[in-house]
Amino acid sequence: MRLFENIALVTGAAGGIGRAVALCFAKEGAVVIASDNNAKGCAETLALLEQQGGCGCSVVADVTKEEEICLLYRHIRERYGRVDIVVNIAGGDCEPSADIEEIDYLKMSANLDLNLKSCMLSCREAARLMKPQGFGKIVNMSSLVYRGSPNQFSYSAAKGGIYAFTRSLALSLGRYGITANALAPALVEVPAFVAALGQERWEMLRKECAQRYPLGRVATPDDVARCALFLASDDAAFITGQILEISGGARL
Repeated sequence: MRLFENIALVTGAAGGIGRAVALCFAKEGAVVIASDNNAKGCAETLALLEQQGGCGCSVVADVTKEEEICLLYRHIRERYGRVDIVVNIAGGDCEPSADIEEIDYLKMSANLDLNLKSCMLSCREAARLMKPQGFGKIVNMSSLVYRGSPNQFSYSAAKGGIYAFTRSLALSLGRYGITANALAPALVEVPAFVAALGQERWEMLRKECAQRYPLGRVATPDDVARCALFLASDDAAFITGQILEISGGARL
């Protein structure tokens, strides 16, 4: 087991990718703290985790609120005394399609709060626990649109910010034995996204992307989870400050 007895926090654990990461880590022996603002979904992830023989807990937290992030880490400190792995999955696009002239201030701010600021604050609290212990693995969720996207201005800016922030983390925390890397998936088939688009629109988008990706399909949550596992494991002990594209060859 690659993560045996590691204490691992996964945010966004009620969503498709976060749940896949939590279950994957539990299979590899980690004690998983599954966190999300969706209490029901968080509890369902924990139940699935326990059904497969894993262990951990669920903690409801809204990562757009600084005080809730602090309370989440206080819970970890009080219950476990340490955190070995932090995977910041929580996020989403609050302004998925807008022309540059139509950027909405509130939606732009929501994208920065949910995707970038939440990640920065979580990493701040993680560093406070990891530095004294002289060890830690941080995996942040960027997106392939960190390269730019013609209709996702604030989302791509936030995801690009995560990459720059992760590099800064790597430069700052390496001396303490802490690695920091980011994941950048292309289109991933997650239930919430499929539901938001509707099955017919999703199928059109999936087929269109699959035709453009050299591997001929879109990503699954498990594709992303396995990459998170690699970066969180000793297999990636000498890798830091990197962004791993999970794209099926898109944008080569």
